[in-house]
Amino acid sequence: MRFVIFLASAVAMAPLAAEAQTLTDPQIAHIAYTAGAIDIKSAQLALKTSKAKAVRAFANDMVRDHEAVNKQALALVKKLNVTPEDNPTSKALTSQGDAKRKELAALKGKAFDKAYAQNEVAYHQLVNSSLEKTLIPGSSNADLKALLTTGLKIFQGHEQHAEQLVTEL
Repeated sequence: MRFVIFLASAVAMAPLAAEAQTLTDPQIAHIAYTAGAIDIKSAQLALKTSKAKAVRAFANDMVRDHEAVNKQALALVKKLNVTPEDNPTSKALTSQGDAKRKELAALKGKAFDKAYAQNEVAYHQLVNSSLEKTLIPGSSNADLKALLTTGLKIFQGHEQHAEQLVTEL
């Protein structure tokens, strides 16, 4: 729960940070990439830990989809000759993602499956909210905005899939 609470704080603070100091496109790109990388690592942990077919299928989808979006993001920043810029939000996401994976790694069996699925619901709710309310409106580059919008549609599907997984478990 610490991760969810912290991520909620980071996402909730992003609009405030944007008002105080506008996020740049390189910062937005880094936040979005970081969020995807965190979910990839969590899914890889699920693939190592879970024996449940539904959890493993979901985790495989997370790896596939987040790697594809992050690959597009890297291609875009290369095309634009932009270097993604680390920032307090992306650093906080990384730190808390590491802490959550450590917490999940201590669990086994059904306890792991349930905690992983519940975290995926909360994580996607917060990431989707951040994309919708802060990152997409805050981006000034049309290509970045389009990529974030496409990512949001994919990740909204992930949120629904994670909710179904929680119900199944």
